[in-house]
Amino acid sequence: MRVSNIITLSAIGTSGVFAQGNNVTGQLGDAPPTTGNPAGKGAIATLPDQAFWHGSLNGNVKGSVTAQSGAGGNGVDYQVSFSNLPTEGGPFIYHIHVAPVPADGNCTSTLAHLDQTIRGEDPPCDSSRPASCQQGDLSGKYGKIDSSDPFTASFHDPYTSLLDGDGAYFGNRSLVFHFNNKTRISCANFTVFQSNTTTPYPSGSGALKPTTTATSVPVTGAGAALNVAKNLAVAPVVAAFLALL
Repeated sequence: MRVSNIITLSAIGTSGVFAQGNNVTGQLGDAPPTTGNPAGKGAIATLPDQAFWHGSLNGNVKGSVTAQSGAGGNGVDYQVSFSNLPTEGGPFIYHIHVAPVPADGNCTSTLAHLDQTIRGEDPPCDSSRPASCQQGDLSGKYGKIDSSDPFTASFHDPYTSLLDGDGAYFGNRSLVFHFNNKTRISCANFTVFQSNTTTPYPSGSGALKPTTTATSVPVTGAGAALNVAKNLAVAPVVAAFLALL
């Protein structure tokens, strides 16, 4: 066999190995699990009344994605609910995108999916290996939206975060709902909330106590209270004595 043929075959084999590697993970490897998510912290993105896509829809898709910190601060728990789905163009997909929706509602401005590991959208996510997928590809990891209307789903994702400052944090990002061909139908920003929890979380967001204005003599201790009482009791006697003078 000629040396040139050997080199060509070696190059093909090497490129195949690299292609296979790119198929299963990002340029920076798999997404790491997130920890330290604040107890009771959550975020919700609710689709608006008007769709971004101006095609034949019977009103916009309705629904939301709600997320809360996972048990022990590990990962994030999601609840997904969508209804009034288009009659064609499915199965539908939805993702967390890196940029928020601007004031004009332009879903294109939300840019690409949350993808810390620089994986890219292609080849498609392998749901059997969710760590190898884009962090924002929720439907790729946990299932596309079929023809069920309404559609609901719940799942735990170890690779997104509600810890502000973490690269996988999405509280300042957006949700985008697509046709299966990736056309953007609708989008919404995530809004962060703090739910009631039995686990202490120093958010400083508790209700403010009303400030009251003192209408009596300020009393700072038991001794002071006794002095005030004595003064009030002696006052009438002193007034009567002065009247006799």
